[in-house]
Amino acid sequence: MTYRCEGEIPVLGGERVKLRRLSSKDAEAMYRNWSDPEVRRYSDLPEMPDVSAAGEMIRILNSLSQTDDGLRWGIEDADGRLIGSCGLNWWQLEGAYRGEIGCELARPFWGKGYMREAVELVLDYAFEDMGLNRIEALTDPRNIRAGRLFESLGFTLEGRLRQYRQTDSGFVDANMYALLREEWEDAK
Repeated sequence: MTYRCEGEIPVLGGERVKLRRLSSKDAEAMYRNWSDPEVRRYSDLPEMPDVSAAGEMIRILNSLSQTDDGLRWGIEDADGRLIGSCGLNWWQLEGAYRGEIGCELARPFWGKGYMREAVELVLDYAFEDMGLNRIEALTDPRNIRAGRLFESLGFTLEGRLRQYRQTDSGFVDANMYALLREEWEDAK
């Protein structure tokens, strides 16, 4: 199976969240999210000095779908509020059929199941529509919440990658979680 995004970011709907393409009108909401120190604590997000930087990040994320280098959705709740984003940071179809998932959620919505539902939508899309066989999630080992989320979705902690990422505070380790298509299908 060959998957080509060709710039299209499909709308994915769940019970309480909708995943949709980010737009320039989302810059203020994403600025609040991306500039929150607690949201940024364990992420690779660059510092957001102002709303225009968030608008530029949205433009960059959307451009990744044009070149089949990534898919990023805005997470909208049932009231139409943009509460975060998630998606595939990259994927490889030839040979490996794998991709890496990434996500972040505005702090007022933590612990309410929104991210779980959003990630489930991305997993369904990645396995069923894109034909991926393996989804990876790299998390900061100190981010206990992220580890719990991925484990609750059936991901296996495969190990720790030492000094895997460079951040403003230096090099940090990353935990490698992975979920295989057959595991996802068996859990459904």
